[in-house]
This record gives sequence, C-alpha cells and structure tokens, in this order.
Amino acid sequence: MRPTEVFAPAEPPADGQSARKNQLAVTLRVNGESVALQIDPRTTLLDCLRETMRLTGTKKGCDHGQCGACTVHVNGRRVNSCLTFAVMHQGDDITTIEGLGRPGSLHPVQAAFLEHDAYQCGYCTPGQIMSAAALLEEPCGATDADVKEAMSGNICRCGAYPNIVSAIQDVRSER
Repeated sequence: MRPTEVFAPAEPPADGQSARKNQLAVTLRVNGESVALQIDPRTTLLDCLRETMRLTGTKKGCDHGQCGACTVHVNGRRVNSCLTFAVMHQGDDITTIEGLGRPGSLHPVQAAFLEHDAYQCGYCTPGQIMSAAALLEEPCGATDADVKEAMSGNICRCGAYPNIVSAIQDVRSER
C-alpha cells in the first residue's frame, strides 16, 4: 500500500445511507425523561448531550477527562461525560445541570454557589456544581482540605476555589 492511500479521504456516501446505517438505536433517561435516539456508537455522552439533545449546560473543556467541566451524574455518581460513550448508558439515570434544579427551585448547591459568589467566568461552574452535589452523597471528611481533595477533578482556571469550598461547606453544614 502506498502512503498516499493511507491518508486518502473517503468518498462521501451519495445518498447519506451509509451514515445512518452505522447508527444505533438507544434510549437514554436524561433528567427524568426517556429519549429515543439514533447515534453513532462512537459518540461520547458529552457530545450526545450537547450536540444531539441540545443540553448545552454540560461543557466541553479539555475533552480528555482532566478538567471536570463535563461532569454529570450517572445513577447518582459523578462521571466525566467526555470519557464515556452514550450507548453504554442505556437504562441509566443521567442528570445534567439542567436537571439538577430550576429557576425558583434551585438545588442547595446552586443556591450556595450564588450566595458565595463561587464562580467567575462561569465556564466550569456546571461541572463544579454537579461534582459538589455528588460529593454531598459521598464519604468526605469535614475539613476544607477534604473538600478540596474530593473536588480535585474539577479545575477552575479563574481560581474561585475558596468560594467554591465555602459554598460546599455551607451546604454540608445545613445537612
């Protein structure tokens, strides 16, 4: 095989059938609603949420599982949605930032983030809030250092960490 053949672009299908042929039927339960989809089996949960379902609150940061901007809950546990395929979650209960609380009925973590000014640019905030909400249900020591360790998978490039920790500790103290 000549090297040029390895990198030759594929011919696009004339009728679009090839693209649909490779899709799988999957039913996802997102924010309490079942949604039937036809998706490419290589589609990440993040891309499915953002591009297919138009739930854009979940952010694409690094796309490598290093920043936590894409954090969602799957069966109550926090998951970096950029690291998992959507088709793997048929039957799972998926919660995004859009399903955590609503205007006028915020989740306690969302309300605490507002009260403590625990955001700056806001890009990481959905992932931070989703991780913090999951942390409330996980074993975690009482100190700020324990909270920082539990939240270490979520990066804030603006440096709002002290306010994020204060918001989480405030919610934890009220429980």
